Amino acid sequence: MTADFPIYLRVFGEGPRRAVAIHCTQAHGGAWRGVARILADRLTILAPDMPAHGKSGDWDLKGDLHDVTYAALLPLVQEEPVDLIGHSFGATVALRMALEVPDQIRSLTLIEPVYFAAAQQTDPDAVAAHLAEAASYLEPIARGDMEAAARLFNRMWGDGTKWSEIPENVRRYMIDRIGLIPRQSPALFNDGPGLLAPARIARARMPTLLLDGAQSPAVVASIMEAFDAMLPNARRVTVQGAGHMVPITHPQETAAAIGELLEVA
Repeated sequence: MTADFPIYLRVFGEGPRRAVAIHCTQAHGGAWRGVARILADRLTILAPDMPAHGKSGDWDLKGDLHDVTYAALLPLVQEEPVDLIGHSFGATVALRMALEVPDQIRSLTLIEPVYFAAAQQTDPDAVAAHLAEAASYLEPIARGDMEAAARLFNRMWGDGTKWSEIPENVRRYMIDRIGLIPRQSPALFNDGPGLLAPARIARARMPTLLLDGAQSPAVVASIMEAFDAMLPNARRVTVQGAGHMVPITHPQETAAAIGELLEVA
């Protein structure tokens, strides 16, 4: 499995430890700027733009999006051990890396990994309720109304900013990428990469932070509880007053939690 397109890489900080941070869907590596500024004296953070995001190459829609993203970013953790950080879809890719090359990962931070398959095992009602809510943006995607889909997706998963208050260029960026959401489903809902097999998930022995926002969609808590039970060396932190975009809206709290993890990793 190899990457067939260029990956744009942003670098933040000048700390002695090397970290890799993977952003959420519809963002780009610049989303880590606030967290990185606070940790600049401790971490040098490599923040790639995922395929089809930011300044990285477009995805040709061939293959599975999780496979493609994983293959494109895996080289970043193979040169030397890193502190690995991921948010949302990016966190699910980070988890996959940690299970594949655990000896390369000093610490693992998973910020609201949207791996619904984990909650499906322990709280299927929560996943069913989420799917009913997600129909609000999945149905517009199916009929080609990408602007409506992006607006409704932002309402559920965004930082609370009203659609009309988001700059036009940012709205266009989100509209252009909203079609990626259903293409993530085979991995996220069906455990396409096979991350949840007990023998495989047990490979994540590194110190792990599970970070979420108290105001996030309800299904997130079920996912976090499932991973808290599965991962052998995990600690969960919930940021009060924060939602799904916690690393952007609450960089101080996010950085503080990561800093505590660094103390034991």
